[in-house]
Amino acid sequence: MAPPSAIGIDVEGVRDTEGIVLPDPLTVNGVSARRAKAGKLIAGTAAYTSSDFFKHYDASKPKARRWDHYLSLESKSRIPSSLKGAARHLKKPGIISLGGGLPCAEYFPIEELNMKIPKPPHFTEEETSKSGQIVRAGKYDVSEGHGIYDLSIALNYGQGSGSAQLLRFVTEHTEIVCHPPYQDWHCALSVGSTSALEQTYRMFCERGDYVLSEEYTFASAVETAAPLGVKFLGVKIDNEGLLPEALDELLSNWDVQSRGARKPFILYTVPSGQNPTGATQGTERRKAIYKVAQKHDLYIIEDEPYYFLQMQPYTGTDAPNIPPPRSNEEFLKALIPTYLSMDIDGRVMRMDSFSKVIAPGTRVGWITASEQVVERFIRHNECSNQNPSGISQLLLYKLLDENWGHDGYLQWLINLRMQYTKRRDSLLAACEKYLPSEIVSWNPPAAGMFLWLKLDWHKHPHANTKKIVELEEEIFLAAVDRGVLISRGSWFTAERVGFEATDLFFRATFAAASSEKMTEAIERFGVAVRESFEL
Repeated sequence: MAPPSAIGIDVEGVRDTEGIVLPDPLTVNGVSARRAKAGKLIAGTAAYTSSDFFKHYDASKPKARRWDHYLSLESKSRIPSSLKGAARHLKKPGIISLGGGLPCAEYFPIEELNMKIPKPPHFTEEETSKSGQIVRAGKYDVSEGHGIYDLSIALNYGQGSGSAQLLRFVTEHTEIVCHPPYQDWHCALSVGSTSALEQTYRMFCERGDYVLSEEYTFASAVETAAPLGVKFLGVKIDNEGLLPEALDELLSNWDVQSRGARKPFILYTVPSGQNPTGATQGTERRKAIYKVAQKHDLYIIEDEPYYFLQMQPYTGTDAPNIPPPRSNEEFLKALIPTYLSMDIDGRVMRMDSFSKVIAPGTRVGWITASEQVVERFIRHNECSNQNPSGISQLLLYKLLDENWGHDGYLQWLINLRMQYTKRRDSLLAACEKYLPSEIVSWNPPAAGMFLWLKLDWHKHPHANTKKIVELEEEIFLAAVDRGVLISRGSWFTAERVGFEATDLFFRATFAAASSEKMTEAIERFGVAVRESFEL
């Protein structure tokens, strides 16, 4: 089921996102030529690095706007780390460092690590068990001439940008996928998107500020903001996600005195496979929202953990399967354009993560934004988490760069696309079979790992005597008694104080349980719903 087209909206952007003519983007095949021209990457312990070392510079592109007027007092107060800044001098040949307190690798009690990984395109556990490749990481591989990243580097202190070795890969990947249309974009590694989000709030927001989002949103985004004194304000949504006209109306009619807060300037959105609704914003919807952002000078946080979990179109339980993309190029063309790819102003911070496509325990992701914003982000890193785990960075480098390469990684992402398509279809088949269609409705998600179930509470026998939240709790507990845990819709409201629900929702995930277990769980949930509605 394709999402509806964007609703027309009468707003005028400051600049036209289609008015910039861009050169051909970086391709997978172009990476090797660029690297060959640059020469061997030499980046030792705590080596200074930047995306500028790895991306294409194009003087024909515009430069990003500056965001001094939005940076928080805390962010403006941050200065570069004296000790980490001194690492720039370590590249000087023959220098002897008595400066930074970097422990000697001799005292790291790990000599080598080994892991077994799949060989693209043979990604199943059975194939990996039989024919997977053993990858080794030693302590002194670099000095022994066996690579460019080893345990002596990874286990020591690093830079707030992350290691040069992994930063190079994510910078290239971002250029291949998003091809940002302005000059001075940068990447920096993060300790996952929740950590990055907390830092971003502190970079832009003061206590009492509002952040805008979909009216139902990622619970941790709201809960991370709350202790900082930052509140969320929900914007109406439809089957394609956030409504640009609702966003425009809210901002156009903002009254500082009645709201008790300055006009919001941060928009947090999960455009693909939104958590919890599963909605995916189409291309025209994203363009319309971006124009509203230009009109009201919003800064957009584009949180995209599910971007590469865009699935094959849903065609029904009895329809034949749609074949997978025939090539990496076809796969990339099938993806909905990112906000970053249409961001001519530098008003977007894109958050990527390996959590949903490799493993959440790596605690590694990255942000992409203008040079100014990324520099502030790195200053924050230097005095907080510093950088992701060196072991995680090394393992990801060995997997993605040294072995799979960009070609193999995109093949892995195609594999995930097909696997999640099967999982979604299994859950939808169970819903169609076991849930009462006169009570429960849903829209097949085009991306992500969630299905948003809407229950027609008006048909409940106690609709006139119980609140929606009471009916929700009753059904939730009945489902638990039946042996199935499903998330309550009220857990995901953007507004936590004074919010009055007008609809009844539950969120189901198809990410982890087997097809058989999902079917059994939905059958149990169906029984709980029927009992509650006395069907």
